[in-house]
Amino acid sequence: MIRTFLFDLDGTLVNTNELILASFQYTADRYFPGRYKREDFISFIGEPLEVSFNKMDATQAAQMIDVYRAHNSQHHDQMVRRFPLVSETLGKLREGGCLLGVVSTKKRDMVLRGLQFTGMTRYFDTIVAGDDVTRLKPDPEPVETAMQRLDADPETTLMVGDSPSDILAGARAHVRTAAVDWSLKGSALKSCRPDYWIEQMTELLPLASTALSL
Repeated sequence: MIRTFLFDLDGTLVNTNELILASFQYTADRYFPGRYKREDFISFIGEPLEVSFNKMDATQAAQMIDVYRAHNSQHHDQMVRRFPLVSETLGKLREGGCLLGVVSTKKRDMVLRGLQFTGMTRYFDTIVAGDDVTRLKPDPEPVETAMQRLDADPETTLMVGDSPSDILAGARAHVRTAAVDWSLKGSALKSCRPDYWIEQMTELLPLASTALSL
């Protein structure tokens, strides 16, 4: 039985995939015209921006991150949407007495913006953003920080995400993990061997407290 559910934000709760890819493309085209295509950025989803842009050019990474973030912020509200059945599932988990948290590599202001824009802030007991920790996923620190804030037991905690970083962070924090089928990561995500593979968000409900009315 799971009592604590920790969720990645981008690509798991909210569909920011096209926004992320567009922001990477815009930035890459500005610095390296014609060198990169959309599919080149799929592997970057879920990892810290510092890691992604250092792969492209470590000497210009800080500048590129600023350009990326400006583009991402400007186009956020036009391109961000909830994935299907997310609100319904979160609501039932809360009604059943489960604790819910968000664990994201994004900075807190953008995490809050995404949650507020999609109407999901009210569901969460804690939010661990990228600027709340010193080491980002796939390091276990963000997951461990969320559990400490919630006084959660690793044996009854589940980390839900769409990228290898989410699954590895959960495994290293000694909690169970669930990967979402709507991820763009495909085989890379499956190779991390999550404990559960869910095709829609409501499949989390049977894993939760038996007090839930399903």
